[in-house]
Amino acid sequence: MVAIPVLVGLLGLFFVAYLSAKVLAKETGGATLQELSGYIYEGAMAFLRREYQAIAVFAIVVAVLLGVGISWPTAVAYLIGAACSLGTGLIGMHIATRANVRTAYAATKGFNEAISVAFPGGAVMGLSVVSIGLFALSILYWFFGEGVGTGEPLLRAVNILAGFSMGASSVALFARVGGGIYTKAADVGADLVGKVEAGIPEDDPRNPAVIADLVGDNVGDVAGMGADLFESYVGAIVSGMIIAAATLPPEKQLSGVTLALFLAAAGIVASIIGTFFVRTAKGDPQGALRNGTIASAVLSVAGAFLIVWGWYGEILPFWAFFSGVVVGMVIGFVAEYYTSGKRVQDLAGFCRTGTATNIIQGIALSYRSTVVPLVLIALATIISFQCAGFFGIALSAIGMLSIAGITVAVDAYGPISDNAGGIAEMAHMEKRVREIGSAALTALALFASYIQVSGMEVIDIMEANVVAVLLIGGIIPFLFAGEAMRAVGQAAFGVVEEVRRQFREIPGLMEGTARAEYARCVDITTAGALKQMVAPGVMAVAIPIVLGIVLGADALAGMLAGALVSGVPLALHLANAGGAWDNAKKYIEAGNLGGKGSDAHKAAVVGDTVGDPCKDTAAPSMNILLKLMTVVSLVCAPLIIAAHNILLSWFF
Repeated sequence: MVAIPVLVGLLGLFFVAYLSAKVLAKETGGATLQELSGYIYEGAMAFLRREYQAIAVFAIVVAVLLGVGISWPTAVAYLIGAACSLGTGLIGMHIATRANVRTAYAATKGFNEAISVAFPGGAVMGLSVVSIGLFALSILYWFFGEGVGTGEPLLRAVNILAGFSMGASSVALFARVGGGIYTKAADVGADLVGKVEAGIPEDDPRNPAVIADLVGDNVGDVAGMGADLFESYVGAIVSGMIIAAATLPPEKQLSGVTLALFLAAAGIVASIIGTFFVRTAKGDPQGALRNGTIASAVLSVAGAFLIVWGWYGEILPFWAFFSGVVVGMVIGFVAEYYTSGKRVQDLAGFCRTGTATNIIQGIALSYRSTVVPLVLIALATIISFQCAGFFGIALSAIGMLSIAGITVAVDAYGPISDNAGGIAEMAHMEKRVREIGSAALTALALFASYIQVSGMEVIDIMEANVVAVLLIGGIIPFLFAGEAMRAVGQAAFGVVEEVRRQFREIPGLMEGTARAEYARCVDITTAGALKQMVAPGVMAVAIPIVLGIVLGADALAGMLAGALVSGVPLALHLANAGGAWDNAKKYIEAGNLGGKGSDAHKAAVVGDTVGDPCKDTAAPSMNILLKLMTVVSLVCAPLIIAAHNILLSWFF
């Protein structure tokens, strides 16, 4: 039966190859466009090479420790997970940096031509994430779990796959944090000096940071985002497989483990078909992308119903899956509600009285935006648990991520289009939070897996050490967000100083008769991002292990629960605040409230620069933090328990 998800994974990879060839066959335009695209490609790949070298060292060290402390099969699975995560980022960014110039040139022929390049470019990233993830997981399960039977042997086999999830998560954290620091340091530096101080347009070729900014769109919003969704996707599947092996009756264990893979396979097929629904004749990109997402969701639900009811033989697990799909879609629409339309227009209106009122109102808006998603996640948790216990929670997470292939494609479409617009601006061409919800359910499912593997039945919140670590867990997301924001600020400081220096020292730069030294800003942001990403990444791995060894498995569970409860609303707040400030700025730049250069515009730009690291560094990294701490606890549970017992024997 495992052959089916293996074949579906291969189908997805063949479709990725087809889309890649389709994008690369498009025209690239003239020499100027190709030159600018070359700068972006070279800068992105240079950053990725240096980042991957640093991640590889970390991954090898962790794999050796896992091999010695846990098992060598787990270590192998960890390395495969890390390699697959790196591979998805590399594939996605390679095509994205090739699609940008082709999109810019296609835009000269019309909107439909542009979207026919940008969306397939994004779909390469999206379908690479799900296809590589499902293919690799299915092969590993085939190798380690085929023929082992049920009960404890099956649980040991699927626990090895938790190493794969840990490898994906650790790479994702570094990729998201490093890419996020890079993109926002360049963006903030370019905006503060170029738009606020010098008064020149965004993506103006006179701005020395503009190439670094466009590179950042790819390393942060394509490679980083792809790694983020990859680890969420595999984490949801792995948690479902572990919980099925640990909690279902013996006669249902094998089919439950396989069900998680089958549902993911149905989502890939639905996402492939959904890409053909992204068509428009009205110049409405949002509507076209929404059509593809909704079509994929409907097809995924239909496929899940046939699999769960027709093959698995029960109907209640389907409703758990369905609750995840519905809640994921609604959370996305809620985020859109709070970051667009009248809410953003009202926020832009406050820019007329200055930066302070813009920031105050943006924070107030984002706080309110956390209520409905958290209530929906709570409802999905209750419904899915009532339908199928902890296995139902895992199925709900799989449901929310089942169409990740097309949702990642939609997300990657954005930076490709932004790059195309930037290239067009530089060439002087004529102008023409669903993630966070899935992170919550995936982390909750992994948390349930940790409880099962650790042998705990309940967590007693009346115990003093559990209450204490609930509070400690609650502050970890704030500490992590603070580190991420501080890192962006430090890296952006170097960019600001360099841009000011070039405007001051290069004769004719402001007049457009001299060329900016783009490579200097690329080097500064690269070095800053790689240096600053280390501490947050090590923190996420070290904290659960150290705390678990010192205080025990029960206390570690309390810490994970506290981090989940505070981290999800914090991530929603940061993401939606940044989105609202960004769109308020765009609303003013469209000619409203005085347009570009007005006092309202300057206040909006400052708000956007504050929001950039919130929505593109701290918030998405928070998703990975919650899951990485949980999967580290899951993989290292036997080691943590044994080390804690040794520690107790020394002192008591």
